[in-house]
Amino acid sequence: MKLSQLFGQTLRDIPAEAEVASHSLLMRAGFIRPLGAGIFSYLHLAKRSMMKIEVILRDEMDKIGGQEITMPVVQPADLWKETGRWYQIGVEMVRFNDRNEHDMVLAMTHEEVVADLVRREVQSYKQLPRLIYHIQTKFRDETRPRAGLIRVREFTMKDSYSLDTDWDGLDRQYRANYQAYFNIYRRCGLDVIAVKSDTGMMGGKLAHEYMYLTPIGEDTLILCAACGYSANRQVARFQKTPAAPEELKAIEKVLTPNCKTIEDLANFLGVPKSKTAKAVFFMATIPQDPKGLQRTLGSEQEQFIFAIVRGDMELNETKLANAVRARDLRPATEEEIKAVGAVPGFASPIGLVGATLVPFGDDMVAPGRGQAPSLRIVVDDAITCSPNLVAGANETDTRLLNTKYPRDYTADIVTDIAAADEGESCPECSSPLRVARGVEVGNIFKLGTRYSDSLGCTFLDKDGRQKPVIMGSYGIGVGRLLACVAEAHHDEHGLVWPITVAPFHVHLVLLRGKGTPQAKETADKLYAELQAAGIEVLYDDRDESPGVKFNDADLIGCPVRITVSERALDQGGAEMKLRRETEKVIVVQSEILERVRSVIQSLQDEIASKVTQVPYPN
Repeated sequence: MKLSQLFGQTLRDIPAEAEVASHSLLMRAGFIRPLGAGIFSYLHLAKRSMMKIEVILRDEMDKIGGQEITMPVVQPADLWKETGRWYQIGVEMVRFNDRNEHDMVLAMTHEEVVADLVRREVQSYKQLPRLIYHIQTKFRDETRPRAGLIRVREFTMKDSYSLDTDWDGLDRQYRANYQAYFNIYRRCGLDVIAVKSDTGMMGGKLAHEYMYLTPIGEDTLILCAACGYSANRQVARFQKTPAAPEELKAIEKVLTPNCKTIEDLANFLGVPKSKTAKAVFFMATIPQDPKGLQRTLGSEQEQFIFAIVRGDMELNETKLANAVRARDLRPATEEEIKAVGAVPGFASPIGLVGATLVPFGDDMVAPGRGQAPSLRIVVDDAITCSPNLVAGANETDTRLLNTKYPRDYTADIVTDIAAADEGESCPECSSPLRVARGVEVGNIFKLGTRYSDSLGCTFLDKDGRQKPVIMGSYGIGVGRLLACVAEAHHDEHGLVWPITVAPFHVHLVLLRGKGTPQAKETADKLYAELQAAGIEVLYDDRDESPGVKFNDADLIGCPVRITVSERALDQGGAEMKLRRETEKVIVVQSEILERVRSVIQSLQDEIASKVTQVPYPN
């Protein structure tokens, strides 16, 4: 490809909308152009790199038995209604009507379509196991697209789906995909880790996310250097420091003026924060039919959720949402808090509407439900073994000393709803945990029979019995992967592509002399020879200054740069350097082709050496 003929141009200035390095560099180097919020055009350079990523994806999927298909972007909503996700997914799903007023959706993912294919195509155990995949456009109406290709609305995804007769088969395919994903990322030059994650809208039994560790990441990860434990903070566990055993005391009301926070309260009373109970309030949107079989969109109710964690811990909203099976959580308003009999800032479950009747002095404190909203109390499991906690009294500037669960109140749910944090004890080995940020570049899910049950995907086993197909789902976003590779491989001058995903192997630069045409003739000849040898070349034949050409070469970031100039020819050949290095060498013309081949092979071998077996977590 001659640069003079390339559609698109490099940009000198940093785009105002660029938030992160990859966004800025992919824009400046002429890889992508924005059309709307989270919607991009991929120009020729980006398309070449993405095609190389797709080749790697196909190769690794084929190696574990994958069969490529293509499924539609536009889908009838009936399938999504059958699984219930039509009602469970919010505004991020694009819904519309066709000319016949049929409900339709733009694909966010393809579990429903796969399950529909399975129930039509699979009848016998002899047709299983299978692994099918496609590389297709998706659309998700993100609330806040950000960071260029890191979070977009329209994107290309490789999603694959395993189909098995039993759980052991799913486990084998899950493990195969687990390793294949590491192979893919390493072949693309990206170091990642796999962490346990929330199954979210996908559902299922188990999920892992593949994370590229970077400060720009939106996800918070909890990691243990000692034993390798890793999880998204949404689901991360940790060993909770038990409260010291002590004699249970009688409940006591005290004034605590000007104590607005847990820290203020602990300082005022002279107790550690672990001796306090923290109240957090939410309104949860909960489907009335947890299996999603209702047939009207919006068939759901809001419940007031009163959550209690120990004062030295933070609430984990994902754990809480999972505990109450909420589609969505939002902070409760002051009016909603007051409606259940609580006083914002000074609340506890003791005496709340709907709480268990408990003694307080000579009185029984627990008014009837009346017209108050539906209330659920959720208590973190650390609360149950922590005696004599300070809690709210549902009176301004007033607290209760020595509260104890379940003596003073009961809950609808007792479970782990606390968030893991830096320095907490690892749940596996008790070592201190650390916190890191990451970008999710892929995920895998053990779906089980979540979709098979909803859509009637069954097969006849060897004994003629009808059983549900066991499914798995595995996804990688191509554009986000490209962006993360760019984020990981750049310097102050521009992109520094790994050889496996670079748009071209070689950036050939012609510096025109003012005298003889020898440099152009040599460069044209070398361009033809490299192409004939199967080496990908971006040839800068433009009539520009050396500074402009070198700056563009560094910005675009091809792994090898060859410069043909009168000066280099006078020194016996052409100048050659690796993009990631500063050293330049003169290579005689007769040896350039072999030298380039050798360098490219060395760079490819370097990438290949990183593709190793990864232990599967127990």
